[in-house]
Amino acid sequence: MIDIDRIRADTLAASRLAYLHNAGAALMPTPVVAAMKQHIDLESEIGGYAAAGREAARLEAVYGSVARLLNAAPDEIALVENATVAWQMAFYALPFRAGDRILTAEAEYAANYVAFLQVAKRTGAVIDVVSSNATGELDVHALERMIDERVKLIAITWVPTNGGLANPAAEIGKIARSHGIPYLLDACQAVGQMAVDVEAIGCDMLSATGRKFLRGPRGTGFLYVRRGMLQRLEPPMIDHFAAPWVSRNEYRLRDDARRFETWENNYAARLGLGAAVDYALAIGLGPIEQRCRLLAGRLRGGLASIPGIAIRDLGRTPSAIVSFTMRGHEADAIVGSAAAAGITIGASHPSSTRIDAEVRALPPLARASPHYYNTEAEIDRLIDHLAGLPRR
Repeated sequence: MIDIDRIRADTLAASRLAYLHNAGAALMPTPVVAAMKQHIDLESEIGGYAAAGREAARLEAVYGSVARLLNAAPDEIALVENATVAWQMAFYALPFRAGDRILTAEAEYAANYVAFLQVAKRTGAVIDVVSSNATGELDVHALERMIDERVKLIAITWVPTNGGLANPAAEIGKIARSHGIPYLLDACQAVGQMAVDVEAIGCDMLSATGRKFLRGPRGTGFLYVRRGMLQRLEPPMIDHFAAPWVSRNEYRLRDDARRFETWENNYAARLGLGAAVDYALAIGLGPIEQRCRLLAGRLRGGLASIPGIAIRDLGRTPSAIVSFTMRGHEADAIVGSAAAAGITIGASHPSSTRIDAEVRALPPLARASPHYYNTEAEIDRLIDHLAGLPRR
């Protein structure tokens, strides 16, 4: 059972905002903010190096917290600046040659797809998009049929930025494992709203952020790399932390996932990330996922009753990202009118998921993403606000 009153007391803005933009950047709970402020204060008192030394045990514990979140080992975790850096460090560590194939999904995120395009341009690798099934999910049967000896990577976004979709990550993992193909999973919008078990999923690499459903600070992210995959990957960039300089003409890559890190980082933000992970683990990802689905389901039900609104979500078990359009109202205007009423939502534009947007002829979408700290009353408040907008 989630103690909503206690959690909302830890969420200061909840008293004045109906905050439904957690797929963008969630509200940090007070323990996360406190962890960061305390470290910044310590740095101001004794300096950054001394502060890091004094807090070394707490900083080291962040790796263990993230590992527990993912059912991984601490040496399989790298802490980096954001999810994009995490994903890039894994992707660009893979060698590609002319004719090698990268398989991805229709709803792949723009940041990832432009990286595919760059590598294809540089190397002659080929990008092949796996079709979706009738539910809108990646079609695992189509994926299986596309496998051949030239496939060198399967890379998908688990929960895309639009459409509510949750791709069948574990089913994809079974196919990747059975064929020995590296599998890179973008879990940026999955981590924090649902249970994530890398062993059950079968991914070799996973990237995620702190700022979204995990409720951590901006400027934080992490990369999981399966231990058996680590020795196959040379980071695209290194420094003397990732690869100690052991003699005049030699460096030696670290044996753990920290080969994807650099020496300098934001220690206050790392402690905030650790506090966010511990906060979520204390509540339990099972109850969090259940409540997220409950609130998102309530929102979809309410939106479906409003004339002129079209829900644009996909998948058998939609995530807590609810995307919709409203006849006569542009997405950004809907976001603005909601903000004026004290309700925070967001928008998703076609350029973020261009292939999916083209296949479905999507305009910009309004996007509401409730989280476990939201209340049913806040969901209803958004529904009532939208119902009250003028018909056009």
